[in-house]
Amino acid sequence: MEVSLYSAAAAMNATEKWQDMLAQNLATAPMVGGRKHSISFSSVDAGYAGTALGEGGSNFVMPVATTSTSFQQGELKPGGPTDYALQGNGFFTVQLPTGQKAYTRDGEFQWNSQGQLATKQGYLVMADGGPIQKDPVNTSPVTISATGEVSQGVDAKGKLAVVDFNDPQSLAVGSNGYFFANTPGMQPIPAPNTKVNSGFLESANTSPTLEMSGLISAMRMFETNQKVMSMQNDRMTKTIADLGTPPS
Repeated sequence: MEVSLYSAAAAMNATEKWQDMLAQNLATAPMVGGRKHSISFSSVDAGYAGTALGEGGSNFVMPVATTSTSFQQGELKPGGPTDYALQGNGFFTVQLPTGQKAYTRDGEFQWNSQGQLATKQGYLVMADGGPIQKDPVNTSPVTISATGEVSQGVDAKGKLAVVDFNDPQSLAVGSNGYFFANTPGMQPIPAPNTKVNSGFLESANTSPTLEMSGLISAMRMFETNQKVMSMQNDRMTKTIADLGTPPS
């Protein structure tokens, strides 16, 4: 077995995953509340490489890439009257048209035609008693306090459903910055220490400059392993040609 070829191919595969993750982070950078994905590399015992006679071999390892999501706080920036940003751990809870719950850090909300608070995609923002419904008869604006209490003038409308999870890394990543608790037994828990900032939005916790720098490094690493494969292939081709040439 030509171990160097397998090692270079495994390294190229891991680097390709790195490039995909960096490209995803670049797409996430302008997204409100977007979350950065990180990658780590490790080596695993891949087998035993023996000699042609089956003796004197050695174990060899292959590089493996593992991805994770960074839930580090993003920078808060001023927004509009229906914009909200979370400061601390946790997520806003929204309800999809199918009835499924999704979780997001994107607090760029708006009122829909039914007087309900919704996301840009039209998903309903949830309070502890269901969707946040504005009273059309009441002329007072709807406000949300730092602790998530929703009110319209003196009328209480419930408490914003801000939740967290014991293991956020187990959340399934969806499009548009949404997460889903698809793992069996995974239940949302209250996030009492998280502050709701009215009139602010949270920026993505990733830097386009750093991601571009990482993308260049990943491309160079990919090209280096590509050259290793090419050199090993040339060496093997020459060796086979030399062995196949009868002595004169």
